[in-house]
Amino acid sequence: MYEYFIKRTGQAFFTAFVVVTLSFALVRLMPGNPADQLRGQLIRNNPDLSQQEINRRVVNYINIDLTKPLHEQYLSYVTGILHGDLGQSISQNAPVSEVLGEALPWTVFAFSTAILLMFVAGIALGSLMAYWEGSRFDMGATGIGILLNSTPNYVTALLFLYVFGFTLGWFPTSGHISSDIIPIVDPMLPVATFQFVADAFYHASLLIAAVVITGFGGVALAMRGNSIQVLGEDYLRVARLRGLSDSRIALRYVARNAILPMYTGLLLAFGGIIGGSAILEQVFTYPGLGYYIVTAVETRDYPLMMGGFVLITLAIVAGTFIADLTYGIVDPRVSTGGDSS
Repeated sequence: MYEYFIKRTGQAFFTAFVVVTLSFALVRLMPGNPADQLRGQLIRNNPDLSQQEINRRVVNYINIDLTKPLHEQYLSYVTGILHGDLGQSISQNAPVSEVLGEALPWTVFAFSTAILLMFVAGIALGSLMAYWEGSRFDMGATGIGILLNSTPNYVTALLFLYVFGFTLGWFPTSGHISSDIIPIVDPMLPVATFQFVADAFYHASLLIAAVVITGFGGVALAMRGNSIQVLGEDYLRVARLRGLSDSRIALRYVARNAILPMYTGLLLAFGGIIGGSAILEQVFTYPGLGYYIVTAVETRDYPLMMGGFVLITLAIVAGTFIADLTYGIVDPRVSTGGDSS
């Protein structure tokens, strides 16, 4: 187990190193040379600035001094990232770390809620589908699951936005909180906290629904396959002989064991929250991390793009790393080292 931990930790750090190096190289590989683009924007917007001040601002924006030797630029860039300095956002006129830091909690809130609901609903449905394999319920649920799983979530999002947002007006069509709500979470102020949380859920409802509706079908199908394998185990025959109800056997015995292979997918889904948020946040004008990253691409805000690229990839690396290290603990049947099960 120790050797496995060292190996996976080394792989995670190597991946992080590659990601940071690629983000550093983007300044030189992207078309138009971001540094020259920034310099041109500064000259057009501030014609009275001296060349020295323009160079200083370019360094401040991209966090790289292109006048220094390449190795010094790289070391300075890595040091800045380790200290949370990702440069200055052009479109938001604020530090990249501040922009991403304010947007990240909203993305995590909305998509974590959606992923948890999606997995809970999919696991429960998949267990019942497997238990009644071959029944009309199973065939109908399988068909619906395939349909939902093949539907892009942005299509569902656009449909929900048009029907429930613009046509019926039941839900807001943009933003993450009402202007008259104070964003506060304080046990000493339960009323204000409840109003804030309820309003946050209200604004994220359509986004959450779009993720759950299009995603839980795939989870249910995967859970069905895992559950069918479990149904042949001897302990299920004992449970039936004890006279336990079908629903209790399906949810407590089947789901409990078939859920283990779903664990890795759950953690990877959490790791991919940031990368998968871009399109849906644009559809609902939900100012989370993905929304600002797409805005950065549209406005050629290179510092914000680079910071978002680093954050997205590191989140996926972290999710994969945690899944690799903990899966052997969750399911002791799986070997995570040199020892065989």
